[in-house]
Amino acid sequence: MIIVTSNDIPGYRIEAVFGEVMGLTVRARDIGSQFTAGFRSLGGGELPEMTRMLYESRSEVMNRMVTEAQQRQANAIVAMRFDSSELGTTWTEVCAYGTAVYAVPLGPGEEGATPQSEWVVTNEKTTGGSPSHGERSPASPAQNPQQDHEQMPAPQQPHYPQS
Repeated sequence: MIIVTSNDIPGYRIEAVFGEVMGLTVRARDIGSQFTAGFRSLGGGELPEMTRMLYESRSEVMNRMVTEAQQRQANAIVAMRFDSSELGTTWTEVCAYGTAVYAVPLGPGEEGATPQSEWVVTNEKTTGGSPSHGERSPASPAQNPQQDHEQMPAPQQPHYPQS
């Protein structure tokens, strides 16, 4: 799944638009980490407990957004954004949203092709299969919509200082 914040994908042609997709979570801050973060805020600097919660929330909403896009047979999300807000004094809402699309890489000689898109097209032709990023035709959906996302490598978890 290709996910970009721009309205288009360099080297790709958008052939279908499946509409807005989103992932949402509301997290409650546990009293222990909220107390520790409140104490740390007196001295200034980063609050690792809150950073960890927001990082995990963003990862969760991204996964939910990707799942929704795959259920619509999209292979990319454009115009992706994050939004977050506080609900009350202890709840945080995090949302990821974008437009699910079906994007096709442009091959060598096609106007707008990039080295990456040319490589994807060339690799597809030489291996006889679909491109390595899990692209598929909207007319022939995968048996399991989670399949492509599960094959993606997990994002690296950041290192947080121990409290």
